[in-house]
Amino acid sequence: MATRRYDPDRRDRIIDAALAVIAEGGVAGTSHRRVADRAGVPLGSMTYHFTSMDELLREAFTRFATRLSERFATRLEAATDLDALATAVVHLVHDELTTGADDLVLTLELYTLAARQPAFRQITHDWMRRSREVLERLVDARTAYELDALIEGLFIHISLDPTPRDRAVTRDAVRRILSL
Repeated sequence: MATRRYDPDRRDRIIDAALAVIAEGGVAGTSHRRVADRAGVPLGSMTYHFTSMDELLREAFTRFATRLSERFATRLEAATDLDALATAVVHLVHDELTTGADDLVLTLELYTLAARQPAFRQITHDWMRRSREVLERLVDARTAYELDALIEGLFIHISLDPTPRDRAVTRDAVRRILSL
């Protein structure tokens, strides 16, 4: 009789592998087989740990959104006043958010799913709420909303534009929203 191999990290490896597969080929190119191969697990592990591809995608995108939220919070929680917040946002947009090509693809894939399916919309809603909560330490709710939208838009524009964007333009836009 064969013994089962104890593998407590298998589910986590599958989730991380799903994110890698999505980053390479998009949601449309993601299959149980490709994720299992990337995670180095038997195909049967996929259905053991996840009842459907949607469940795996929800778990993977929730993990992704949580990781980005944590990076966002770490950078912005260090700010103690509006000037420091403006500086932190510029650094976040130009240096931290745009460094990983996978982050852009995963963000856009999540947005596309959220536009089509309410379950994924909840992931983006929770992500935006966490971002605004961090910003609301120093600004009111409306300003947090506007600044969060600016950060998201700049992240996408800077990531996709082949021409490097001037940090001064970002700084001016952020300072304008902050009324500085």
